[in-house]
Amino acid sequence: MYLIPAPVKLEKKEGQFIWTYETYISLDKSCSPLLSRQASLFCDGAEERLGFRPILVRGEGQDGDITVVQDDSMKKESYVLDITEDGICLTGDESGIWHGMQTILQMIEQKGAVLDALHIEDEPSIENRGYYFDCARGRVPKLEWLKKLADRMAYYKMNQLQLYIEHSYLFRGMTELWRDDTPLTAEEIMEFDLYCAERGIELVPSLSSFGHLYKLLCSKEYAHLCELEGSDKEPFSLHGRMHHHTIDTLNPESVELITRMIGEYMELFTSKQFNFCADETFDLGHGKSKEAVEQSGRGRIYIDYVKKLADFVISKGRRPMFWGDVILGFPELLKDLPEDIICLNWGYMWNQREEETKWMYEAGATQYCCPGCCAWNEFTAINWSSYNNVMRLCNYARKYNAIGILNTDWGDFLHINHPDFTRVGMIYGAAFSWNEEIPSYEEINRQISRLEYRDSSEGYLDIVHQIHDNSAFNWNETVRYWEIKRGITDHEAFSKKFMEDCLPAMDNVDEKNARLKDLTKQLYTHIGCLDSSKKALVMPQIVAADGIRIFNQIGKFVTAELFGKTYEAMPDSWKLAKELETWFYHYKQVYRSVSRESELHIIQDLVCWYGDYLRVQK
Repeated sequence: MYLIPAPVKLEKKEGQFIWTYETYISLDKSCSPLLSRQASLFCDGAEERLGFRPILVRGEGQDGDITVVQDDSMKKESYVLDITEDGICLTGDESGIWHGMQTILQMIEQKGAVLDALHIEDEPSIENRGYYFDCARGRVPKLEWLKKLADRMAYYKMNQLQLYIEHSYLFRGMTELWRDDTPLTAEEIMEFDLYCAERGIELVPSLSSFGHLYKLLCSKEYAHLCELEGSDKEPFSLHGRMHHHTIDTLNPESVELITRMIGEYMELFTSKQFNFCADETFDLGHGKSKEAVEQSGRGRIYIDYVKKLADFVISKGRRPMFWGDVILGFPELLKDLPEDIICLNWGYMWNQREEETKWMYEAGATQYCCPGCCAWNEFTAINWSSYNNVMRLCNYARKYNAIGILNTDWGDFLHINHPDFTRVGMIYGAAFSWNEEIPSYEEINRQISRLEYRDSSEGYLDIVHQIHDNSAFNWNETVRYWEIKRGITDHEAFSKKFMEDCLPAMDNVDEKNARLKDLTKQLYTHIGCLDSSKKALVMPQIVAADGIRIFNQIGKFVTAELFGKTYEAMPDSWKLAKELETWFYHYKQVYRSVSRESELHIIQDLVCWYGDYLRVQK
């Protein structure tokens, strides 16, 4: 039997408990009103897995009952679970009991109604265990999908969620921001906030406030607040919107605008924290602030603006958070920020070093360590990279007393990957931030295959793992070439150099495509190993594998044109164009199953462009 996260202490005992249709769940009088609601959710989960619903009551438990006792003298989020022949007793503080309920649900998922006797003592090694999902650059998920995400997070004992927003919230009166998008509304946010709270998850608001404010600073109303003059006149670029559009920090209107947006947005949340981001300020000092930066230093101009935002958040009774990539350049200035501010220290390499975490620790920062699910700019998640990255950042967090883990899922270049793929990386974060004993990559994947995908063979993720290994012409290159051909010159030299560096991946492209065809066959075959409730998860993965294979073929034409690379055999370009367009029809179905339209139209523009491109190839 697998439990994710693994309990800190588990002792097997003699005997078994039989959970019958007559079994009561008895909530002790000590249990809070929230636990009464969570006990009902627990009954929902038990009914799904057992086929019958337990009887929920309040009062002193009897023999044969599942008795729940709240003890707030216990450590936060801790619980003790005892299973004997005579019943089950779950004791913990309020949040710990909820986590213990998830442990029981995982048990009956695998063992059914007959549970082996055991004793568990459990608690997390890191207090805040969060997930960060990009809802701005490509995808705005449907509320239904977000609720399923919250359910999954609770199942693996996570307690914090942030949604990244730039322009994809329906700000009052700011119609240029969302007029061509499908933004989240206040009512949806408030409904989701309550949904998360009932499941032990703090929904923390997150709003971009400094760098990459493309939609805001390209609007006619606010373009004058951009650091660089005339950036609103530039053609749309996926690279450009991430690397430019920094706000003019020296203009008092900027602070007034951003604090007004923060103030409006924060009121939708019950959380007493607010992440105003303030990351990737690439243009700072290259435009309107150039003279001030030359006189006072880039760090001083940056920190003065961040302090204004932090002070505003504190004045509203919230604790501020911000991304730590810029402050790493001058950690000595941390002392100028409010003492309570949280620095979100990110790093996404599979072999991510610990120095940045150490520097922040030595500078006295209160920090989260923020690894990644490693799926941005890809059709499928790179689980091996995510495993190693998350493992390292969780270990660094413990070593340098970080107070949280925030596992990130970004949407660079249109969030092309299906968001369900990153549930694997999310579960790595849940498991490794709870228990410092980290299983091997192969072992945790077996466990996730069984518990999350309900895969009787435990081999599903072994197939998935191999898909990305056969990517030759990836989505990053696909976008860069499209932008070059559209006349986007701002980053042309960098993009060509990037593509040239990736050229060796095309050397064995035909072998890779043959393996991809074999892997899709394996996925189709593997559907028979999955529970009926999980079979629908396979089609998006097959569509992703087909997308990789088709763009690998397109890469032959691109690399032949740009670099003179030759191949033994070239595809029939017209036939490939039709295959691409047929594939995209199914891709859109998968996309729309979990996401609003959002920026799907930009992906469609790119795909149609490549279809036309193929039809003029020889």
